[in-house]
Amino acid sequence: MALTRWDWDALRAGASVALVFAVPLTLAAAFVDSDSSGTNALFFFGALLGFVLGSGCAAWVQRAGTPLSHGIVTASGTYLAAQAVFVVIRLIGGDTVNWYSVFFTLMIVVGAGLLGGFLGMRLQRRGIVPSSRRGAA
Repeated sequence: MALTRWDWDALRAGASVALVFAVPLTLAAAFVDSDSSGTNALFFFGALLGFVLGSGCAAWVQRAGTPLSHGIVTASGTYLAAQAVFVVIRLIGGDTVNWYSVFFTLMIVVGAGLLGGFLGMRLQRRGIVPSSRRGAA
């Protein structure tokens, strides 16, 4: 059996977790559109936590031996997919897109993916096995 670079099932699982936790908070921030920087920061850090959870999940369950790569790809890919939808909606609505903000936030999300990848790697190294693999050992 040849090893592949990417464990697609792990990437899908991590992206699902990230979408469930990060995107709703991003949408809530857009709808609330508060002038309170505290409220916006709360939504932002909550969304970042969602990306850490999703990337950590992908890094933990992957079997390719590349947890950090899986974490970064999961977080950045999920962010870019969601942002693509948000950008299209803004452009269709005639709004402007702050590209600097999109790419700056991408760099922060990549950092969240790295953190999640590291956490997933730590879980693997400690021998904590996902429930989907407990009986398969």
